[in-house]
Amino acid sequence: MKRSILVWAVIIASLGLSACSAKTGGTPSPAGSGTATSAASDPNVPKVSVPLDPSAYLPDPCKVVPESLMTELGFTKPGKPNVNTSTSTGGPSCAWLAGAKGNTVAILTGNRDRGAGGLVTIYANKGALYAFVEPAPDVEGYPAVYAQATDHRSRGECGIFVGIADDLVFTVHNTGYQGEQDSCAAAQKVAAAVVKTLKGA
Repeated sequence: MKRSILVWAVIIASLGLSACSAKTGGTPSPAGSGTATSAASDPNVPKVSVPLDPSAYLPDPCKVVPESLMTELGFTKPGKPNVNTSTSTGGPSCAWLAGAKGNTVAILTGNRDRGAGGLVTIYANKGALYAFVEPAPDVEGYPAVYAQATDHRSRGECGIFVGIADDLVFTVHNTGYQGEQDSCAAAQKVAAAVVKTLKGA
C-alpha cells in the first residue's frame, strides 16, 4: 500500500510539469515561448469550439467524477482531493486508490494561470517532457491526446489529456491495470464522465 501511495504522489506531482521543458529543470516555460508558438501554429493541435468552465469543481475536484463510476472501476474508497494549484501540482486533483490500482483526475488551472495551458503545451513538450504525444479519440466532442513521460501503456498505465478550452486541459491518469487496452479504456471512460459533468449532464 505504501508503494501505491508513493507512486501516486509522483504521478500527481508530475501533472504540474506539463508547462515545463526537460532542459530547464522543471521551470515553467513562459507564455509565448518559441516552442509553444510553433505548436500553436501546428494544424495538428485541435481547437476547442465550445469551452467548458470547471470553476464549480475546483474546491472539490473529486465531485467531477460520479462516485458510481469509480465504484464500477473498483475504487470503493472515496477519492483524496488536492486543491493546491502550485507549480508542483498544476491544478486541483483527486486521486483514487485500490491496492496497486490508481486513478487520478487533475484540472490543470495552474498551467493556464502561468500562460502555458491547453493541448498546445502538451504537443509542444513532445520529446522533452513527454516520450510520446498521440491523438486520442475525441471525448464527448472534445479533443484529446495520450501522453506520458515514459510509455508504460503495455504495463497498464495510461494518461490522457482533454482540451476543454484552448488554454485549459484536464488529465486522467490510470495505473495498475492489465494492459494498454484496459487502462486506456478506463481513462477514456473517466474522461467522458468528467466532460459530461462539466456540461451539466
